[in-house]
Amino acid sequence: MTLCLDRLEEILAGRPAYRARQARAAVFHRLCRSWEEATDLPADLRKLLARQVPLEIPARLARSEGGDTVRAAIRLADGETVETVLMRHRPGRNTVCVSSQAGCPLGCEFCLTGDRGFARNLTLGEIAAQALFWSRYLRDRSARVSNLVFMGMGEPFLNYDEVLAAARMINAPEGLGIGARRISISTAGVTEGIDRLAGEDLQINLSISLHAPDNRLRSRLMPVNDAYPLEAVLGAAAGYIEKTGRRVMVEYLLLAGVNDSPAAAESLAALLRQRLDRLYFVNLISYSRTGKYRPSPEPAVRKFARILEGEGITVTRRYRFGGGISAACGQLTGKERPGGI
Repeated sequence: MTLCLDRLEEILAGRPAYRARQARAAVFHRLCRSWEEATDLPADLRKLLARQVPLEIPARLARSEGGDTVRAAIRLADGETVETVLMRHRPGRNTVCVSSQAGCPLGCEFCLTGDRGFARNLTLGEIAAQALFWSRYLRDRSARVSNLVFMGMGEPFLNYDEVLAAARMINAPEGLGIGARRISISTAGVTEGIDRLAGEDLQINLSISLHAPDNRLRSRLMPVNDAYPLEAVLGAAAGYIEKTGRRVMVEYLLLAGVNDSPAAAESLAALLRQRLDRLYFVNLISYSRTGKYRPSPEPAVRKFARILEGEGITVTRRYRFGGGISAACGQLTGKERPGGI
């Protein structure tokens, strides 16, 4: 059986509050892999929890050659598989990328997840279990999860309620206790979700996948742009900035000969200056091949960055993490592959 955190609160309801605290501490603080380890709970409750909320999280791992990236395929109770990734940037900084859906309905041209198709939304418990899996993995290595991003399989804002509930569980002191400002949600531009997030009392970060400086190209790369064009997406982002006073990350995946020209950089700079007058920055992403496109060569990337910076835009870069184990941006599929998981 697979861990089903969704049932934990249901079973604990009506029991003394201290028992609920003990059970949560066993799961999220002591990171028990079996209820038998929770010896402060009575035997009958441990047996009930073992039947109804088993703590096992079955997964198959693939590690990059240098060990800086690990991909896990987690098997869910109904047989669906979702993928989640750990990126170890440097000592003390361990970022976990979690999935919010099994598959994805958006069908972005550069992303393999959409090729799988869409199966279903994940539950609060299935999302939180991915973070719990990596917390256990890192505990065994005298480390802990420092950052978490909803940027795995699926569009988080198409599963808004479960994603926000999972974020709260992951953030809560009685949960995994990861700081809200170390949690990020990445969206392809679902404006209703951006608007709702602006009204939440949880100060998590917002990232928006743009990947093109005009609607024509963005619709070609991301069909979701037909429903959420650039003007609407950046308008929602501007409203989010105005309401929250928090910075927004604009993500831009560089594809050779497609969206990486100097003219594209100039158009992007003009678009952002017009629509977002403050509190944003651009994160340039190095593309890992999925068979459809080629990554931009390094000179083109540097020139693109210089043009943005020359226009006063702050630029960061995300290098290829996990390309060798199909764990980089756009490579998660939830399918077992030869030579992979």
